[in-house]
Amino acid sequence: MNLIIRAATAEDAGAVGRLAEEFADYLRSLGDTSEFKLNAESYLRDGFGPNPAFSGLVAEQDGQIAGYLLYHFGYDADSATRILYMPDLYVAPKARQQGIGRALMSAAAQICRDAGGTELVWAVFIPNKLAASFYEGMGAKYVEDLNFMWIAADDV
Repeated sequence: MNLIIRAATAEDAGAVGRLAEEFADYLRSLGDTSEFKLNAESYLRDGFGPNPAFSGLVAEQDGQIAGYLLYHFGYDADSATRILYMPDLYVAPKARQQGIGRALMSAAAQICRDAGGTELVWAVFIPNKLAASFYEGMGAKYVEDLNFMWIAADDV
C-alpha cells in the first residue's frame, strides 16, 4: 500500500464531498438525525479563501483519496492550552484496518504540537461503537463530567 497524508486542497473537494456524504449515510444508519451539510460545495466555501473555518488532511492510498480529517484550533481555558478540534475524521470502509485513521490522527497531532498545542479534541456519536473503539485503542479518554451544549446564534 502506498499511503500519503497531505494537506487537503480545494482540488480535493469532489473526493472529500463524496466521503462526507458516505459518512453521513453511515451515521444516519446508526440513528443520527442531524442535518448533514458537508459536501463539495460547503467544503470549498468554508475551508478556503481569506478566512477559512477549518483546515484538513487527506489520506491518499494508491493515488485515491481514502480518508480525510478536518480540524481547527481552539483554546481550553481550564487547562490554559491550545487545542486542535477535529469535527470530522472518516476513512472509507474498504480502506479501513490499514493504518489510515491512525496516520491521519498522527499527522493532526504533529500539527497541534507544531502550533504549541497539547490536546486533540473531538466528539463521537454515541452509537458509533466502531469509531469509539478505534479511538479507545489509541488511548483516547472520554471527557468526564461535561455535557456539550449548543444554541443557534439567532436564538440568543
